[in-house]
Amino acid sequence: MNVDLELVQRVQAGDKKAFDVLILKYQQRIVHVITGFVHDPVEALDVAQEAFIKAYRAIPNFRGDSAFYTWLYRIAINTAKNHLTSRARRPPAVDVDAMDATNFYDAPELKEFETPESSLMSDELKQTIHQAIQDLPEDTATAIKLRELEGMSYEEIAQVMECPIGTVRSRIFRARDAIDKQIQETMGEGE
Repeated sequence: MNVDLELVQRVQAGDKKAFDVLILKYQQRIVHVITGFVHDPVEALDVAQEAFIKAYRAIPNFRGDSAFYTWLYRIAINTAKNHLTSRARRPPAVDVDAMDATNFYDAPELKEFETPESSLMSDELKQTIHQAIQDLPEDTATAIKLRELEGMSYEEIAQVMECPIGTVRSRIFRARDAIDKQIQETMGEGE
């Protein structure tokens, strides 16, 4: 954390290369966070770049009240949400042409290497968990994502979400309970 603060102070003093170091340090984590909201990897990279630009512009106002990553994370989440809101207002993109579809058949990155038997349970479980998280209220889903996917502490989550730690604990408990129930319902059907 002290290294981040030192880098931020250097950026605030005009050292642009110090911000490059911060980008390199947090780029993968921020892209991962944004991918949780913006599921298209290319779009997620664009949104991450936009978040870093916003952070660079706002860094003169960073006071160090929270960890730099917590501050950057908030900017990334807000940028992703704004992107989704603006995307919802745009008309849908052009669909894939039938001629393009024939090109996808030969694409090696689209071919499966696992057999359906070996991945069925894993895929079903992932799908169930993903759907259970999608069905949660936004605050509850955000809390569980921060805890389980980002590995943040309850204190860090409370800072990011700007709520008491007890609220964070409650949201995470409710999220885990809802996910467990969904898993039991879905996986119980196959037995």
